[in-house]
Order: sequence, then C-alpha cells, then structure tokens
Amino acid sequence: MKGLWNPGAVGISGVHLLNQVLLHHDWLEDPVLGYDGIAEWLFIGMLLVVIALGGGRRGTPWRRAAVAAGLSAGLALAVGKVISDAVDRQRPFVAHPRLVHLFAGHAADAGFPSDHTTAAFAIGVAIVLRNRLWGAIVLVFAAILGFARVALGYHYPTDVIGGAVLGSAAALLLWTPPLRAIINRVSDLVGRILDRVVGRVLPARFGLKT
Repeated sequence: MKGLWNPGAVGISGVHLLNQVLLHHDWLEDPVLGYDGIAEWLFIGMLLVVIALGGGRRGTPWRRAAVAAGLSAGLALAVGKVISDAVDRQRPFVAHPRLVHLFAGHAADAGFPSDHTTAAFAIGVAIVLRNRLWGAIVLVFAAILGFARVALGYHYPTDVIGGAVLGSAAALLLWTPPLRAIINRVSDLVGRILDRVVGRVLPARFGLKT
C-alpha cells in the first residue's frame, strides 16, 4: 500500500514553507530543533515523576491522570504502528530531498501518523479530561511539537493531524467509565506500592527522619 494517502502539492508546500523559515532564521531554528530533541524525554519524565512522587490523597488524582496518560500514549502508539505499516508513507525529506532541508539525522521510516504527535496529544487529552488548566498547557506544548516536526521536514501536516486525532481518540476511549475505573484501581495499587518504596528509600538515602 505504499504511496497511499499521498499528501500532494499542498502538503509539500506547507512543509517547504515552514522548513525555509527555519532555514533562514537561526534564532528560531535552534530552539525548535532543541525542543524537538528533548520533547520525548520531557513528556516521559513528567509522567514518571508524577507517578513516583504523587503520593497522598491530594496526589492521587495526579497519579491517576499520569497513569491514564501513559496508557493512552501506549495504546495510540500501538495502533499508530499498525497504521504506519499499512500506509507506508514516505517522509517529506525522503520524498522531496531537493525541497526539504534536513537539519538533523533522522530515520527514513514511514511518517504517517507522527509518533511524537500521537503520544503528545494522547498525554495532553488524558490530562485535560482530568484537569483543564494543566491539560491545556500540555496540549499547547503538543501542538508546538507538531509544528516543529513539520518545520524540520520530518512530517507532512496530515501526519501531525492524524497523530493528534489518534492520540486524542485513545485518551477518550480510556476515559469511558469502565476503562477509567480499571485504570484508577491499577493506579491506586501501584501508588500504594510506590508510596512505601519512596517513603523508605528516600529518607534512608538522604538521612531524613520518618
């Protein structure tokens, strides 16, 4: 099915326009490239910190949100892998090497949907369903990441849009009452275990009294 859903002239025009903006504006290129490089670990690290340290009654909702966000991202990425293998769309820098400047090395694998955007929007929507303010902030960073992936020539706009839709759908699916209840129970169980570990390890390691 290679070549299916070809983005056409409009898609490559959007990539080329943003790509050229970065190419001729170093003040914008460096932060965009830097953010793209750390974004994956930034999102993962945020979830891990909340899961590990979000103890107590006040932290329980945050821990549940973090677990739901991680599971939403995992589900969306798994479905995205199936779609990516089926569609097998070439990335812009592969299909149009003369039009797209590649700022950093990148694998020439299939680009639809965007994995980064899929995971970021899954996390953002999972959080916004539980806390609108912080979820909205995460979604802003997810949208910036999607913009960066297009501007850097890694994806067409439709790759990013497809990832955003897929990630959002996964988060909404896990928000349904039966699945949400299961996630909450698992999160609370893991939380109780982590609370015991953190409560014992951190004081001992830093010489704190319990």
